[in-house]
Amino acid sequence: MLTLTCPCCGVTAEETEFAPGGEAHLKRFGPGSSDDDFEGYLFARKNPKGVHFERWRHAYGCGKWFLAARDTNTLEVFATYKAQTSEPPADVIAKIKAKRPDWEGYK
Repeated sequence: MLTLTCPCCGVTAEETEFAPGGEAHLKRFGPGSSDDDFEGYLFARKNPKGVHFERWRHAYGCGKWFLAARDTNTLEVFATYKAQTSEPPADVIAKIKAKRPDWEGYK
C-alpha cells in the first residue's frame, strides 16, 4: 500500500486517508489559448511507468493539497512537498537521482 506524509500537518498515513488529484505541475491553458493547447491541458496526461509527480489532498486530515514524487512501478515515495511549488524542488530531484541514476529528469 502507498504511504504518504502530508507536508502541511506532518501526518504519515496510508493512501486511503488521502484523495488523488492527478498529475502535478501542469501548465494551465484557458480562455484565449489555442484549441490545441486547451485540449492538451484538459485531456492529455502522462501515465509513466516510473517516476511521476502527482497532486494529493489530505482528505481525512488537514484538508490541504500537496504534491508527491513517487515511482508508479514500486510505489516508492521519494518526497512530498507543498502544492504552491511550480516545479519539483532541487532537493526532491536530488533524492530521485540518488535512487534512480538513470532517470532522465523532470518534464
